[in-house]
Amino acid sequence: MAGTTLLSSVDVHAEGEPGRVLLGGNLLVRGTTMAERLDWCIAHLDDLRTLLLREPRGHPAMCGVLVMPPITDQADVAIVILEHGGFRAMSGSNTMCAVTAILETGALPITAPETVVRIDTAAGLVEATARIEGTKVVDVQVRNVPSWVESLDTAVDVPGYGTVLADIAFGGQYYVQAPAAAMGVELGAENAPHIVRAGAALLAAARRQIKVEHPTDPNLSLISLVMLHSPSNEPGISGRNSVILPTGRLDPDRPETWRGALDRSPCGTGTSARMACLRARGELGLGVPFVHQGVLGTTFEGLLHEEVTVHGRNAVIPSIRGRAWITGINQHVLHPDDPFPRGYTIADIWGETSY
Repeated sequence: MAGTTLLSSVDVHAEGEPGRVLLGGNLLVRGTTMAERLDWCIAHLDDLRTLLLREPRGHPAMCGVLVMPPITDQADVAIVILEHGGFRAMSGSNTMCAVTAILETGALPITAPETVVRIDTAAGLVEATARIEGTKVVDVQVRNVPSWVESLDTAVDVPGYGTVLADIAFGGQYYVQAPAAAMGVELGAENAPHIVRAGAALLAAARRQIKVEHPTDPNLSLISLVMLHSPSNEPGISGRNSVILPTGRLDPDRPETWRGALDRSPCGTGTSARMACLRARGELGLGVPFVHQGVLGTTFEGLLHEEVTVHGRNAVIPSIRGRAWITGINQHVLHPDDPFPRGYTIADIWGETSY
């Protein structure tokens, strides 16, 4: 197959969210720090990101993970996340996907009853503890990077929805989070189109009106995602949420761009940011389980372990626990005469048409 590009992946889903794990990411990425590696991905590997996540190989809810050797002596591996919005420093569900793929394929030794995998990310060192039965990863608890609140009850003027009081918080990525009721929507898969439109409108408005500045890495100084949340009346469920993944450029002045896909999982970094907000309000104690339910009814169990100070910010150390399953071992092919070397999007199901 002369001139043909071959890319292998282990495809996994974490509580429903699909992740495409590339275990050979070390052959593609350069950099002696995680910040440099993230920079390299942004500058040189965007074609790879779109090839794997867009059609005809991907779909609007698909994410990915580049797995590579660690940077620090404390870590076993390093990861960079691929999302439709770009390369990201951290993702809870994708970390669960990566750890499950790494251990179940034998890329790292697997030992029962628990295997600990320490991971370098551009957001900081993450520790994942996989519970093992035989050679199967039963679940993964991700002890996340410090998470903090930038502001609570921040007024955001959202076209078509009015002024909404939202929280801005960091959980590995920056989020704008607001009650679903404040956006006039009710959570649930049956309401997906309304949730996506409302969430995308809020994210577009928040990005224009609110600036965030990460204390160490300018690449993280962006409100990446939006979460709409609500209480739960179901026993054992602490709260419900939907995170919207943009699938095109958002413009608060153009309602036709308010498009995206719902995160199929309960969202790990979003749950971390949500718990930081609840802690700041005095509504969640240390060591108290927070069971967060996503659009499919699956859950992540969150926990706040301790309070810390990060560059002058009051922060918490959260963890999220969830399950993941390998769905396929795939070899992706790009022929040299393929007319869509970056993949494509069409605005029937995506935010915009691009090919």
